[in-house]
Amino acid sequence: MNQIHKHEKEQFKKLFKQEHFEKFEDRFSVLDAFMQTEQHVTVTELVELLSSKGLLLTPDFVRETLNLLYQFGFAEKNRFDNGVVRYEHKHVGQHHDHMVCTRCRRIFEFRDDTLENLQIKIAATHGFHMLQHKMEIYGICSDCLKERRQVVPLSATKQGEQLIVKGFNGGANARMRLMTMGLRIGDKIEVITNLDKGQVSIAVDQKRYILGRGLAQKVLVEHIRG
Repeated sequence: MNQIHKHEKEQFKKLFKQEHFEKFEDRFSVLDAFMQTEQHVTVTELVELLSSKGLLLTPDFVRETLNLLYQFGFAEKNRFDNGVVRYEHKHVGQHHDHMVCTRCRRIFEFRDDTLENLQIKIAATHGFHMLQHKMEIYGICSDCLKERRQVVPLSATKQGEQLIVKGFNGGANARMRLMTMGLRIGDKIEVITNLDKGQVSIAVDQKRYILGRGLAQKVLVEHIRG
């Protein structure tokens, strides 16, 4: 990988000097720091990395330089489910996809040639010539699975999780309200949405239910083992 980075730095020097961009040395410092991290970085994170190296560059300058790196094909821009723009290396002729843990927010890169070839075949069966694609798989990583408690409040779950209702906390009124809604112990449910500090939307037997935050905290659920 170091040889690839060395080649890309040489390409950067050639292209950016050719285009006569101002503050070339500072822009090269941004590229150098960017190439040193194998993470999917935000502008803020890269500013902090540069600052740790004694380079005090403004967020606007770093953002502008990263966008130039994107424009010239040195960087890839991604917006995962939280909408924050993250930049990663783009190496010519190489491609990978992403798995995103919805709990710890870590991003894992992967490549599967069988999957790549299958996508080309699927596109061809529809008379479609694929030029590029992007795959993002959202779930829970192995580390977070180990830490996950067996029974949790519904309010602590994530979108897409498959669960079993194990019990209800709270007084008789809360339990009666949940049962009146049609929620029973043993029901298998799917979390449709669970916005921070907002309502929780679930599906039970293709029926949708909306629970307030307080009520969702009283529903105890267990994750269905995949």
